[in-house]
Parts: sequence; structure tokens; C-alpha cells
Amino acid sequence: MALETKLVQKLSQSLLMTPQLQQAIKLLQLGRQEYIEAIQKELLENPALEEVNEEAEQEGRSKETAGDNKNSDNSLSDTVPEPELTPEPVKDEAPIAWEDYLESFSDYRGAATPKGTVNYEDRPSLENVAKSGEDLIDYVISQIRMADIEKEDQPIVLQVIGNLDKDGYLCSSYEEIAEACGCTVSDVERVMEIFKSIDPPGVGARDLKECLLIQLDNMGLGDGLEARIISNHMEKLERRKYDQIAKLEQVALEEVYQAVMAIQNLEPRPGRAFGTDTARYIIPDIYVYKVGNDWVITLNEDGLPKLRISPYYLTLLKQKSKEDSESAEYLQDRLKAASWLIKSIHQRQATIYKVTESIVKFQKDFLEHGIEHLKPMVLKDVAEDIGMHESTVSRVTTNKYVHTPQGVFELKYFFTTGIKTADGDISSS
Repeated sequence: MALETKLVQKLSQSLLMTPQLQQAIKLLQLGRQEYIEAIQKELLENPALEEVNEEAEQEGRSKETAGDNKNSDNSLSDTVPEPELTPEPVKDEAPIAWEDYLESFSDYRGAATPKGTVNYEDRPSLENVAKSGEDLIDYVISQIRMADIEKEDQPIVLQVIGNLDKDGYLCSSYEEIAEACGCTVSDVERVMEIFKSIDPPGVGARDLKECLLIQLDNMGLGDGLEARIISNHMEKLERRKYDQIAKLEQVALEEVYQAVMAIQNLEPRPGRAFGTDTARYIIPDIYVYKVGNDWVITLNEDGLPKLRISPYYLTLLKQKSKEDSESAEYLQDRLKAASWLIKSIHQRQATIYKVTESIVKFQKDFLEHGIEHLKPMVLKDVAEDIGMHESTVSRVTTNKYVHTPQGVFELKYFFTTGIKTADGDISSS
């Protein structure tokens, strides 16, 4: 059979991932913090986007209401309908009428609950916010920089800092540090005197006894009874043999008690306050409340950037379209990107609301009575209920958290396998 080259026409359908659709999918699967960072990045890169200050916006609206209503016909305030849940590619055949996009369209933070009044007092307290603890090493370095360190001692300082554990203790001996730095033990001892004067007191100590003695010395008690008890009677102190300590030190028992109370106020772990095991509080993306006999869903918009298309660039586009076609093309592209971002935000919020609404419908018994009433549910159940693909539901439920009367849960928590029992299927949870 001979080989030959032919030109053949073939008509077929295929799904193309447009940049706009890729952006919508990316925003949909981001957690709250990553989502905020993505929006902030877009604000930096696209000058046609701007963040709205709520207070300034309210003042502006009140002034517009008090002003002449005749100018309302010239404003860019026609309401644009809500975008559909499935984004469609923008056709490049005709320019977009940017005059139709106004502030009311750009503000994606609308009321998410058409039902009833929500009791906001049930929301988590303001103390439940993420806190980033300061690192012990960074804190020590910041103080060392203020000390007068000779250039030849800097390698020793770095070696000491690198060998501090999470509690602030030095894990290596002076001999090992001297060998690593190519110096003498006396050089290491001289550098360690600097560590004895920095905060937290006791950092850089080799053991508990040295740590406590450093703290006492900083308090001016280096020659007192407290220091003698730690230096000479540590074992008796641990066993609470206070009478024996008083006899050996030839002091009254009451003085020993007072010294022990001072010792108990010392910090045996200087690095405790800088631990990395700081509790991290989750900020819910959705709140679910019961108002009367209805379950109300509210999207948490607090702390999210509020975007709109810049009126300045809309006006500039009108001017440049008549003067400079190249600049007008750039502005058209930036405004188009801003429009798609706002549409994607609309879609993200609407999809999260829709998925949560379906979960609430399936898991009302859980919301009412607790985990023992959690029903078996898979992604397919919600996908069929809301008419979306399972992959979309999976993206929505990843790293999204809901605040319910039973506590705060990741949306993925509600999807569990079932176990057959005499009373019917129950959740494996």
C-alpha cells in the first residue's frame, strides 16, 4: 500500500479553556487567604481595577442623592444583569460598551441571603483571627544587630544562633562551636556574655541551671539565696526538701520559702513565647443560621477587597479612542480583563452559595442534632442537585469553611461514605 499526502477537512467539537475560564476556575478553588492574595495581585497589575472604600462610597452616594437629579442621565450607573454561572468567551468582533458598566455592577458584595434577618451576634468573636507568632531566631538576631559585635566574632554569633533549639537552649558545647569556627573556647565564652544580656533572659543557656542563674543575675539576684539554692541544692529543690536547704544554708525556713517563690517565677523555657505552635483560627467563608423554620446562608464578605472598574479609565478610554488607537487598544484590553475578573468573582460567590445551599438541604438533621445525624453524601449528590459537574463541586468545597450551630467545618467534611446498619445507612464519621 503506497503512502501519500492528502489535505482533509474535518469538522469536530472541542472544549477550549479560554484565559477567562481558566481564571474563573482558579479563583473558585482558592482558599480565603489565597483568594485575597490573588485579588491584591490583580489590583497591582491592572490599573483599570480599583478597590472601593466603603465609607467614601457611602458619602459619595449621599451627595449624589442630595444633588441635581438631572445629571443622572449622564452617569455610568445603568445596572448590568448578574453574570451567568458558566462564563462564555468574549467575542472580539465588536468593542465592549464600557459605558454600561457602572459601580453597581462592579460591587460584587451584595446581600447573599434573601431570607429573614441574620443574628450577627452568633458569629465568632473578633479574637478569632489568625495570628502570626514571631520567630525566636529572628527576635534574637534583631537584638544582636544592636550589640557591638567585632567582625571576627560574627561567625561565632551565627554558629550560636544556628544551634538554638525551640526552647532557646544551646544544643552544642562551647568546644564544638570553637572547633566549627576555628577559634578558642575563651572566644566563645566572651561572645556568650553578649547573649546573657539580651532578651529573652536565659536564651543561649546550656542547661536549666545556667538558664535560671542568668535570669537571676539580670534581676540583680546573682549573689542571693535564690542563686545559691539553684547552684548547690537543685536536687533538693526538685524534691521540695526546704528544711534541709535551710539547714545547709543556715537561714530561716521562711527565707527559703520566699526564695523558692522567686525561683518559681523564672522561665525555664526562654523560647516558649516564640513557639511556632501558635493556634491558628479559621475564618469561615460561609455562615449558616436558623431563622424561624428556615436555614439562612450568608457569605462572609468581611475583609475581602471590594472591586470596581475605575471611572477614570472609562473616561480616558473615550478620549483615547478618538486620539490614539494604540492607547485605546491597551485600555480596552485592561478594562476587558477587569470586567472578567469581576464576573469571575460574581461566579465564585454565587457557586459557593449554591453548593452550600444544597449541602444544607441534605444535612438539615446534622445542623439540628449533631454529628450522629450526619448523612452519607458524595459529590455526585450535590452535583446532580444543582446541575453542575462533580469537579466544580470538588473545587468549591476545597479549603472553604462554614460556620454552623454545630461548629466550624470544611465543606469537604460533609461528604462521607455510608455504612449499612439495621436502621439504615449512616455516615462513616
